[in-house]
Amino acid sequence: MKFIYLLFLSHCLCVIFAFFQRMMTTIRPIVISTLLFLASCSNDNHSQEGTESDATPPLINYSTINAYPHDTTSFTEGLLVHDGQLYESTGYDSNFESTRSLFGVVDLKTGKIQVKVEIDKKKYFGEGIVFLNGKIYQLTYTTKIGFVYDAKTFKKISEFNFPSAEGWGLTTDGTYLIMTDGTSNISYLDPNTYKLVKILGVTDNNGPAGRLNELEYINGYLYANQWLTGYILKIDPANGHVVGRLDLTSLVNEAKTKYPDAQEMNGIAYDSATKKVFITGKMWPTIYEIRFNY
Repeated sequence: MKFIYLLFLSHCLCVIFAFFQRMMTTIRPIVISTLLFLASCSNDNHSQEGTESDATPPLINYSTINAYPHDTTSFTEGLLVHDGQLYESTGYDSNFESTRSLFGVVDLKTGKIQVKVEIDKKKYFGEGIVFLNGKIYQLTYTTKIGFVYDAKTFKKISEFNFPSAEGWGLTTDGTYLIMTDGTSNISYLDPNTYKLVKILGVTDNNGPAGRLNELEYINGYLYANQWLTGYILKIDPANGHVVGRLDLTSLVNEAKTKYPDAQEMNGIAYDSATKKVFITGKMWPTIYEIRFNY
């Protein structure tokens, strides 16, 4: 009887062993495939992260050359050099009653603006300006109205409407009026008809690069202040890609340390004759001359 029992038990063990052997034959490829898939996913994620990191616009090294006084009542909206003179345009912010909507020549000895044009601050918030073909063009913030002046007499010639909901920064490549509206888009306008020629969408490795503000055109590239940051973005106008960044956070902090009411950085001007670059901010106590490889 014991022999029959042992024979039965041996048979059962053989059946169980055969069952597990068959199961392992079936499961093993699945397990191996799963492990390979997980490893592949891990490698893919690492590769994507590396690509994204590699695509981050490089920082542009700069040095501070000079520091000049700046009027702390100037709520800076535009900065440019024309015929060797530094011009600044400002807006009126109701939070700071001393601010005004105007533009004129900056005296670098005092920081004061020699006013050429002032608009009604109760009606208009002055924004960016640019010289082109013997005229000065000026944007306003939310009224969708721009003004045109004679570049020598500063007398008003006309008004125009622009297609963007808001007007922020303004520059030119010598052909078009190029403006920002606080988004990631840069609009090109015909300076004669004010019709929209094209929209340049600006992107970096994270997608659309928004809050574009004051603009300057330097050696074939657009440079734009990014509102509420210490960055100036270098933008390729051929495709809208951000190809570099100036991180001027240390100058932002320095300005706010000197004058606690100083607001965000805004304003970049390039003197093509002397190769000087000036930057400042709203109600900053200082205009900085900086140098970098542009």
